[in-house]
Amino acid sequence: MTSALLNPLKLGPYTTRNRIFMSALTRNRSVPTNVPNELNLEYYRQRARSAGLIVTEGILVAQQGTEWPHAPGIWSREQVEAWRKVTNAVHAEGGLIYAQQIASGQPVYAPSAIAAREGKFRHIPGKPNATYVTPTEIDDPKKLVTLFKKAAINAKEAGFDGVEYHGANGYLPTQFLDSAANHRTDSYGGSIPNRARFVLESLSELIEVWGPGRVGIKLSPSGGYNDVGMPLEETIETFSYLIQEIDKLGIGYITLTRYGEAFDPVIDGKRRGTPHDVVATYGPLVKNPKTVVLANSGFTPEEGAQHVSNGSAAAIVYGMLWIAHPDLARRIQEGKPLDGQLDMGGFFGHYPPYPHSEDLMKGKQLEQLKEDLKKGYTDYPDAV
Repeated sequence: MTSALLNPLKLGPYTTRNRIFMSALTRNRSVPTNVPNELNLEYYRQRARSAGLIVTEGILVAQQGTEWPHAPGIWSREQVEAWRKVTNAVHAEGGLIYAQQIASGQPVYAPSAIAAREGKFRHIPGKPNATYVTPTEIDDPKKLVTLFKKAAINAKEAGFDGVEYHGANGYLPTQFLDSAANHRTDSYGGSIPNRARFVLESLSELIEVWGPGRVGIKLSPSGGYNDVGMPLEETIETFSYLIQEIDKLGIGYITLTRYGEAFDPVIDGKRRGTPHDVVATYGPLVKNPKTVVLANSGFTPEEGAQHVSNGSAAAIVYGMLWIAHPDLARRIQEGKPLDGQLDMGGFFGHYPPYPHSEDLMKGKQLEQLKEDLKKGYTDYPDAV
């Protein structure tokens, strides 16, 4: 039974149509200049017809150091205007859409100058196995907090319904939290409260722009991805402190991402992450009635409904299922099979690493690219 997923949910100032949410999913389709395009609009419009909430793919707060050359950004006027077209399309379908904000850096900034092992840049011409560089230790983390605030202001202008802070998957906020990545000796390193400072200051800035109810955060305490992870006891202590502090802020939601081997690479012969029951460990720490717990990663509709029914999660944030099923929530509601066949090569685009140059994207090359971009992206059919 999946009926528990079909009930509305009070989320901040909104009421979602169901509890089948769409996770942020990197698709790498904003070619060639990090500006959302008509294909991006169609992708989100398709899924807005039935999703309770859509969280966008990670939107870059600055064009700096990202491993995804064709991820969309939100630092320029052109990008804001392009995103407004997307949010208008989603709203026309009766949907809600939050912007997930992700930071990068050029220089590639980090809390400490420690390179992540096993990472790679996927789209550098002639360098298919280029690995991550050693980052530059940021002198004043408040400079990066400012980037998040500016992006939040731009997201509001672009018509989004809220923002999600990407505190998962080994990206910058996680690096500050993780003692293996953060060796700072100032107020942003060392103790757990210090390591949590960057995340909490960033959230405070987002709340200043949006108000607490329209801000969410995604966390992946099990680590692994991008070479982060701490011993189990330290992991639980760190994330328990962080979540209890976030709970005081009264934000709209906290998404807890479960451990999954797909996000836990083998490094030096062993997996990097720290498997444990994330939802059961941290969910009960959320006491504020204004904040709901969302659960993410690897849920079937049946398992998700069970978690909603027993109160361990208010809604389930699905990822992969939304790729091959643009009508996922409708299929679940009508009991139709989830039989879409994933185009594995189309996750991040059936195309070579085209350069960031409008001059090279004309004529037949551009037309062929447009067709390539659709494959495994907007060409999945609805259920009959």
